[in-house]
This record gives sequence, structure tokens and C-alpha cells, in this order.
Amino acid sequence: MADQTTMPQFFGSYTALITPFRDGQVDEAAFRKLVDWQIENGTNGLVPVGTTGESPTLSHEEHDRVIEICIEQVAGRVPVIAGAGSNSTAEAVRLAKHAAGAGADAVLIVSPYYNKPTQDGLYCHFAAVAQAIDVPVIIYDIPGRSIVSVGDATVARLMKDFDNIGGIKDATSNVARPPKLVTMFGNGFAQLSGEDATTLPYLAAGGHGAISVTSNIAPRQVADMHNAWRAGDVFTAQEINRRLLPVHEAMFCEASPGPVKYAAELLGICGAQTRLPLCEIAQSSKKQVEDALRGAGLLN
Repeated sequence: MADQTTMPQFFGSYTALITPFRDGQVDEAAFRKLVDWQIENGTNGLVPVGTTGESPTLSHEEHDRVIEICIEQVAGRVPVIAGAGSNSTAEAVRLAKHAAGAGADAVLIVSPYYNKPTQDGLYCHFAAVAQAIDVPVIIYDIPGRSIVSVGDATVARLMKDFDNIGGIKDATSNVARPPKLVTMFGNGFAQLSGEDATTLPYLAAGGHGAISVTSNIAPRQVADMHNAWRAGDVFTAQEINRRLLPVHEAMFCEASPGPVKYAAELLGICGAQTRLPLCEIAQSSKKQVEDALRGAGLLN
């Protein structure tokens, strides 16, 4: 279990927020309601406009506005790590500057997708963002979507050169990584799982928390799992994880956030509408999502 006396700035259950739409536009009222519901149900922090928030298909104006709405609605109650990633370094710098100026506590910067930069290119990309802002930069390593992986040596180089490299969202599912990074950087460097199904093993290996898709629809359950783990109640953490595993799997039965938005509609949180090229999920996927929600006790 993580030592609570040496937890980093960002730990516990963070939600990679969906962006609700109505009639093709951002549904501001539903988004504000979602933010409040998350905090009321114990979520430790919020992450607007990551991939789950459909950042690739938001306009720049919408991207900026969603971050502003989130920060306004949170009103300092929990930390906000604003998604500010792009495969254009100049665009990532602009997004990061806006987020920091709007009051975000940190920014989440994904490894550039499609470009396939070298490790030197990745270093320069994250370095450009870190130089441009004062708030912490969370490196987002997701080779499944970006093709490239951010090497530990590259993270170490960034840590050496910039004081505001604050942590990593690790979506590699490599649960052997946390102890290596703790050894390299100590517990002040936040290690946040980016993969719901392996979050508990990630915590057991020395991780500090997660940026979760499932917590959009099960914030209390996900937060309770993290709280149980930190309190040393391993059995409760394992039981919650066991119940949620089919939900984790269902949330990725198609490209995210299609399934989680459908689940949110079933639960009355917001509509299921996504933006093309994401479209309505298949009937078989809808059944899997509904069955998983019922099995976990989330849907009566």
C-alpha cells in the first residue's frame, strides 16, 4: 500500500470527464451537474477534455470553454488537471497556457499521436510545455493510441530539467512500472493509472491513483476502492474491484467514450450523443453495458 505520509500532490480517484452534448453542442448544464455529482460522490479530482472528453473533435473555443466551466463549477473543491494535449507542440503549448491561466491545478499532456516522434522528440515536446507554464505537467503515456511510448529515461531527463514535471498517467497496463519509477523519483512523482481494469494491481505495485473512465458513472464505488486501499482494507478494495471489472470491460467494448456515454444516458446523467467519427454504439454493445451496470448494482 502507498504510504499516506508521502503521497504526491495528485492521488486517489480522478475522473476523465465525458463532455455531454445536446443537439450537437456542449451541454453546459449537464456538464456542471456532472461535476457537482462527481465531487459529492467522493471523486478526488477531475480531468476535463482528455480523450474521454472527446478533445479531438472539440473546437479550440469549445476546448477552452469546457475547461473554464469545469474550473468555475469546481470552485476549488478538488484539483483540476486540464487536458491540453495535441500532436502539434505549438497547439499543446497554447492549450496548456490557457488552462494554467484559467486556474487549472495541472495539465495533462498526451504523447503526440500519429507523428511517431523519437524519444528526443518526445522530450522536446514535453519540455516545450513545461517551459511555457508554472503548473505541474502530467505526462500521458498511452502507446495504444499514440503508437509511441514515453521511456523511463525520457521521463527521468524531463524530471532532471524541469521542476514542474509532476507525474504520469500510465495507460501501458505495465504494473511492473510503479516500483521502478518510485525508486527513480520517489513518492512525490504522481503515478496515476490510465487503465481501469488494472488500477488496483497498479496501486498494489506502488501507484498513487487513477484517471478513470468508469468513475464517470460509478464515482462513489471507484472512490471507495481507492479509499479502502489507502486505509489498508485490502479485502474491501478487492471486492469493489471484482464487482466493477465487467463494467471496466464494457466501457471499452467499443471506442471510448461511446460506451460510457451510453451508460451515462441509462443512468440519467446526460445524453449518449458523441461526435463523428464516433457514432451510436451497436445493440450488442448496449446490452453488454446494461448487463454490466445491472451486475454491479448501478442500474436497477
